[in-house]
Amino acid sequence: MKINTPTKITLVRIVSVFVLLVYLGIMGMLSVANQLSPLDTLGNTHITIPGLVAAVVFVIGSATDWLDGYLARKNNQVTNLGKFLDPIADKMLVNSMMIFFCVTWTGINDFVQVPVFCVIVMVIRDLIVDTLRFAASKKGVVLAANMFGKLKTTFQMVALPFIMLGDFPFSYFTEGWDPIVRLYCAPSVIMIYIATAMSIISGVIYVVQNRSVLKED
Repeated sequence: MKINTPTKITLVRIVSVFVLLVYLGIMGMLSVANQLSPLDTLGNTHITIPGLVAAVVFVIGSATDWLDGYLARKNNQVTNLGKFLDPIADKMLVNSMMIFFCVTWTGINDFVQVPVFCVIVMVIRDLIVDTLRFAASKKGVVLAANMFGKLKTTFQMVALPFIMLGDFPFSYFTEGWDPIVRLYCAPSVIMIYIATAMSIISGVIYVVQNRSVLKED
């Protein structure tokens, strides 16, 4: 089976997620082992080298999400394999980084983090929506993304790089905040809350508008 260029870009995004997780895992173990030199912050910021690498890879991955879709439509290269892999690649990229950066023991970013309950809510929402889409596809129905779902993805992709960078550049303004307040109320974390709200709203709309696909024929 010949794989076209858009699908190759999607596959590169999937592979990059695994490579990034291995890299961040190794850096986290170095932190636990008190080998902190790779995790020193850059200048007077709260940016670490692993956090910076994660942010750069994430931004590039988010850009390729747009690029593969653009090329597929422009060159008439939309395939079933591409339509299958693209949402998987998106969720792997976003959800894996949300889960990783909700853990404080990594030492990669101790300034701010993704709230655990937000990760739980958004992952559960994705499972429900994906199950609904699968049920719809069995009946030949395609469920299009709604506006709130697109807003959820946008806020996730904007907020996560700031989280990875230790809330930079907002950290200059939140440096003197109480650590607990900063952990849950920093600007980058507030964007995660907004993404969570959009996630809940879009999930409810999906279920309400498409509940008929769950009914027996």
